[in-house]
Amino acid sequence: MGPIRGNKKKRKIELKVDIENVFASGSSEEGSFDWWDEFSKRIAGSLSPSKGLDQFETVFKVSRKTFNYICSLVTEPMMTKSSNFIFLNGKSMSIKDQVGLALRRLSSGDSLIGVANFFGTNHSTVSQVTWRFVEAIEEHGLHHLQWPSKEEEMAKIKSKFENIRGLPNCCGAIDSTHIMMLLSASERSIDVWLDRKDNHSMILQAIVDPDMRFRDIVTGWPGKMDDASVLQKSTFFELAEKHERLNGPKLKLSEKTQLQEYIVGDSAFPLLPWLITPYQGRDLPETKSEFNKRHFATRLVAQRALARLKDMWKMIQGVMWRPDKHRLPRVVLACCILHNIVIDMEDDVLDELTLNVTHQHDLGYRPEVCEVADNNASLSREKLALYLSGRLPA
Repeated sequence: MGPIRGNKKKRKIELKVDIENVFASGSSEEGSFDWWDEFSKRIAGSLSPSKGLDQFETVFKVSRKTFNYICSLVTEPMMTKSSNFIFLNGKSMSIKDQVGLALRRLSSGDSLIGVANFFGTNHSTVSQVTWRFVEAIEEHGLHHLQWPSKEEEMAKIKSKFENIRGLPNCCGAIDSTHIMMLLSASERSIDVWLDRKDNHSMILQAIVDPDMRFRDIVTGWPGKMDDASVLQKSTFFELAEKHERLNGPKLKLSEKTQLQEYIVGDSAFPLLPWLITPYQGRDLPETKSEFNKRHFATRLVAQRALARLKDMWKMIQGVMWRPDKHRLPRVVLACCILHNIVIDMEDDVLDELTLNVTHQHDLGYRPEVCEVADNNASLSREKLALYLSGRLPA
């Protein structure tokens, strides 16, 4: 499987789920408690307390409400395929057993054998159930990861971004992170995956909104590629260049100056009419220095989102041992969808996790610098910096 690009036009997600009524038929909080009571007795010896979280949230990293909602999304595709997954004692796995197993595998970062021992099954079952879950959440949960389609929704996003440090008409923040891999030395084309830190890795590039929700992602490209090259390979880049994205209302800064919609990114990205990067260099004039401070505070949301993603779904946080590189992009996509679901469900677990998350998601990687700068974009950035400082001529 090739790289995954977010929000392809030809792929439409028809499924709509009413979150408020997720328990209306067949899936209730009471049923969840009954299942958990029975399940927790089997794994009691494997649990360790986690400050601020109850045992259910410690094991699965989501609340019962969110767990049940996820079950409602994947029950049909996971249960219609003919496979009878069982525990070592011969008991068949229910849909909640399977979802719990998959969430544990993705969130704990434990090995297949470690998760198998925790659940009382074998490692091949863990692998098969997790992959089936990944396929199901991608098929029925992708509506949680999409670019805003309504002007009203985008207006709220722009307002929230402006409230951070004053950047107007901003629609997103972009950043990249590396998914680390330990590959076999005998593997063909192994050097393609060798990044600038001499680690084998796969890139995840994401555009996020002010609530740290992923709005567009691209993953699957080897770590050897720089951020600018990955961006240029993305569907988002193609749409933005054709003025089919970030093509909403322009903001009037002065009588002669209008500012189009844009996203912000660090110096690893090119300066484009729709992608504003910071000024480079030291000892910058006050206007430019102040702009960079505002810019940094605004794009920090993308760094925090990627840090939270890796902190919550630890399977992609550490070094993955010889992963299937055709399947890994879909595993990453599934984690991004789950990340958004937790936000959309306003899950209380986030309040606890946020206490332990910094904005560091790529420790040891020094920032790249892209020298590409569009002339019109440079002029727009200059006028925006003057506008923010109150020095733009009327």
